[in-house]
Amino acid sequence: MSAPAPSTLAIVDAEPLPRQEEVLTDAALAFVAELHRQFTPRRNELLARRGERRAEIARTSTLDFLPETGAVRADDSWKVAPAPAALNDRRVEITGPTDRKMTINALNSGAKVWLADFEDASAPTWENVVLGQLNLTDAYERRIDFTDPKSGKSYALKSADELATVVMRPRGWHLEERHLQLDGVSVPGALVDFGLYFFHNAQRLIDLGKGPYFYLPKTESHLEARLWNDIFVFAQDYVGIPQGTVRATVLIETITAAYEMEEILYELRDHAAGLNAGRWDYLFSIVKNFRDGGAKFVLPDRNAVTMTAPFMRAYTELLVRTCHKRGAHAIGGMAAFIPSRRDAEVNKVAFEKVKADKDREANDGFDGSWVAHPDLVPIALASFDAVLGEKPNQKDRLREDVSVAPGDLIAIDSLDASPTYDGLRNAVAVGIRYIEAWLRGLGAVAIFNLMEDAATAEISRSQIWQWINADVVFENGEHATADLARKVAAEELAAIREEIGEETFTAGKWQQAHDLLLQVSLDQDYADFLTLPAYEQLR
Repeated sequence: MSAPAPSTLAIVDAEPLPRQEEVLTDAALAFVAELHRQFTPRRNELLARRGERRAEIARTSTLDFLPETGAVRADDSWKVAPAPAALNDRRVEITGPTDRKMTINALNSGAKVWLADFEDASAPTWENVVLGQLNLTDAYERRIDFTDPKSGKSYALKSADELATVVMRPRGWHLEERHLQLDGVSVPGALVDFGLYFFHNAQRLIDLGKGPYFYLPKTESHLEARLWNDIFVFAQDYVGIPQGTVRATVLIETITAAYEMEEILYELRDHAAGLNAGRWDYLFSIVKNFRDGGAKFVLPDRNAVTMTAPFMRAYTELLVRTCHKRGAHAIGGMAAFIPSRRDAEVNKVAFEKVKADKDREANDGFDGSWVAHPDLVPIALASFDAVLGEKPNQKDRLREDVSVAPGDLIAIDSLDASPTYDGLRNAVAVGIRYIEAWLRGLGAVAIFNLMEDAATAEISRSQIWQWINADVVFENGEHATADLARKVAAEELAAIREEIGEETFTAGKWQQAHDLLLQVSLDQDYADFLTLPAYEQLR
């Protein structure tokens, strides 16, 4: 008697989308189902391990490099695989969601790499998940164009040799995809995003002289990197492409991962392309993990914590040294400024700040950096061109002068700044505005001349939570309390209503966003991720 056929994925509670059958083919869904069977149990164990580690940090208020992996760090003989040609020069990378217009603009931007984002810059509506995949395949097939219905302006791809190389970012391990289920269990969003993209495009990208390249978000340990590596090995065998074709760049955007950079590269060494240093998610992770560590872990206003803060400098310097020691690319942080079409003076000041930031990264040894807008590409390029010249990267700069002790990474109190009342007001204002857009299906949102994504909302609500729970006193004498946060949020909501008018206000999701921000900012039981309760409300 033959074995019963394995269950197939079910599409649940989802309106049909145009051309979805090109993405959700039987063969692609069978591949995603197999990924789910093979790897979701381990993913679940690793999520549980995160909770155990967080409890340990709550008990000890400290972190250290892992004693059990000391041999990996001490062994100078191993390196990651050499970079493929398409990923060797990464001096400027642009980020953004995979909607049709952004796909064309990002590929045409003049950046070396486009981070095609299914994670923080994309609200995971079914439409964004499926049509984002379709847009990427259409771009590789050169059958993508876009005409803006408002302006009538048309967009089309430049010649192939002018296009950015795509590095795709799937969702983090904590998120489910409720519209794809196997035997009633939702598939992790990471496996859906990775699986559909890899299945449809791995060979297609090889034929274009590139490959299936990924950014891995929210990684918290080398064991999570090991899981990704095993997924890559399985996937390459499944579709019959050579091992090592996949390349992954890991975002070091959690405080625990900062203590395991070498181990993360080691686990992925045949598939590793580099590490990236972010800011908002990294700060969010510090608050999340050390939220009961007392006054010395209280962060000031988010805009006061720049990459030159001592504990942030320790993190970025260690990242460059670690990457170059192991032959990997070190990619710097985001320039999130959005140029104003109306205010030249705002642009002048912001462009000078962007230039200073990118000059610092290039001079520190980074091999490339991120921007959020095409107008910033030339500025970042100039900074890296000045240091790199004709060289594709500066991995030969080993930064052996860098020495970082475990305590340096969590020396929050080395920063001479305190939370302010304006910082609270900004956190509330940005939080409401971002969550409202996210609930409408937008993940990359222009707020106060900055391109914000989900990490912005995470650090905003985390700071409100932390300041209240630490009983911070602002410079105006007011105590950070739940009542003060509610008062500021009510004032902000009223100001938004007046600014945009009653009709637009009512058509949006403003009250819902206000309520959700207060929920995750004021609940004693701190939510691991804002996007978990938000996803329940995303329709």
